[in-house]
Amino acid sequence: MQEAIKQKRKGMLRLVKSSGTIKSELKPMDDCDNYYKQVEHYAEQIRRTHSADEIIRILDIVLSETRSLKFNDEIFAAQEQVKRAEHKIELLKSELEQLRGLVQTDQMTGAFNRRGLEEAFKREAARADRNAQSLGVVMIDLDDFKQINDNLGHSYGDSVLVNLVTIAKETLRPTDVVARLGGEEFVILLPDVEMEEALTIIHRLQNNLTKSSLLQLNNQLTSITFSAGVALRTFGEPQHSVLNRADQALYQAKGTGKNRAIPAL
Repeated sequence: MQEAIKQKRKGMLRLVKSSGTIKSELKPMDDCDNYYKQVEHYAEQIRRTHSADEIIRILDIVLSETRSLKFNDEIFAAQEQVKRAEHKIELLKSELEQLRGLVQTDQMTGAFNRRGLEEAFKREAARADRNAQSLGVVMIDLDDFKQINDNLGHSYGDSVLVNLVTIAKETLRPTDVVARLGGEEFVILLPDVEMEEALTIIHRLQNNLTKSSLLQLNNQLTSITFSAGVALRTFGEPQHSVLNRADQALYQAKGTGKNRAIPAL
């Protein structure tokens, strides 16, 4: 029995049959040995990546393999170690997911920021190409926002931005994405839509925003509105290209009036 204890301290878990003296020893547990080798492999992968998404994916694999480990009753201590490891992995994954949310989110409005938009665009573009579907990309810009800031103050202007995102999340579909590029400029991703449906969705958002917000500006009671340019991504089209087309359509909408949505070429 003393020999079994020594071997356990050396990290080699062995099953021992004994009746006063040691008669025989079984081979080390292959599952356990392979598990630790795999953990080292995944740890090296984590060291090489700076992507929170990739780290979370690796942790999911480790967690799955940790839960699949099967031990005999004679090594209950090892089972307890596995449970503690599983708990630590789950905590780390949760913390990374929270951190990823903070890194990808505009803290004032709750919309995605530029980094969040890039990740969302990659995900939705890959899905669109894989399923031969379209992806609507909408550039929007609040009308007369500088006047709102100048006449009513930046604090009020901030509340206007927050309200726009709130109305957007209430109006859009669960699969749609809202991101703030900066200032009063936003991007909306509309998966699996054709141009007519995309324009209908944006017009609905414009109407809902108009109904929800009235303000006194230049001695006139007016609604908060936005102009939009709507582009449909072509197969394999990169983010900068489709955003540029949507931005050109937005420029046309601004030039032809307020509270408009123009389809891109």
